[in-house]
This record gives sequence, C-alpha cells and structure tokens, in this order.
Amino acid sequence: MPARPKRKRRAPARHQVLQPKSWPKPKGYANGIKARGVAIYVGGQVGWDEKERFPKGFVPQAKQALENIVAVLREGGAKPAHLVRMTWYVLDMDEYLAARRELGSVYRAVIGDNFPAMALVQVGRLFEREALLEIEATAVLP
Repeated sequence: MPARPKRKRRAPARHQVLQPKSWPKPKGYANGIKARGVAIYVGGQVGWDEKERFPKGFVPQAKQALENIVAVLREGGAKPAHLVRMTWYVLDMDEYLAARRELGSVYRAVIGDNFPAMALVQVGRLFEREALLEIEATAVLP
C-alpha cells in the first residue's frame, strides 16, 4: 500500500480586524474582531504566581497576569495570537495611564503583536486584596 502524502500544516488563520474606514486607527487594541472556531474563555487573571504570591507594583503584576493568561491558553491548545478580546480591570486608572509605555513593552513581550478588542475599566476593589488589576480574555481557535 503506497504511503499517503504528508499534508502541510497551515498556521492558524488570523482573525479579521473590524475597523470602520473613517475612524482613526486604535493604538494597542482593535475596535472589533471577527472570529470563527472554538472559543476559550479565560477567567479573570490577577498578577500572582503559581504560589499565589503577588509581585510589588502595577507593571510586574500586569506582566504576571498576562503570563497567567498565556498559561491558561496553552492548556487549551491556544496561543496569544488566538486572543480576540481582553477586559482589563484596574484599581487606579492614573497608575495605568502613567505606566502605558512600560505596559506596552511588557504586553508585546508576553502577548506579541496581537491587539484584540479590549476594554479598560476602573473598579473600586478586586476580590484578591493585593491585586492591582485583573484581566479577562477570550481566544478563538480556528
């Protein structure tokens, strides 16, 4: 019996960014994403490590929260490129705004150049008292 030819593996299809032509291009997020496939919903991730220890500072906690999202995605066979939505909950909007440049570098180091639809919300309190932020995410595997 002849061997079947090997199929080439294709990279996952990129999701379609939805950007009205007359709107200014957003920086660091998308206004909308059109996705098709299997959804992965990542519950709110705070900036603690696997032993539930928080680093000091907003940016280190953001980095850890993003790394936690990547770890959950990995469990579902997904990568940061599959992210289609993120919601950031922060205790202090001014702290977020002051750290934007550094946060952008940390985001790209952990997530890459994928900028899904995002929302940023200031809240009065998070469940974990030491948490300065919490991030929810949704990914779609094609």
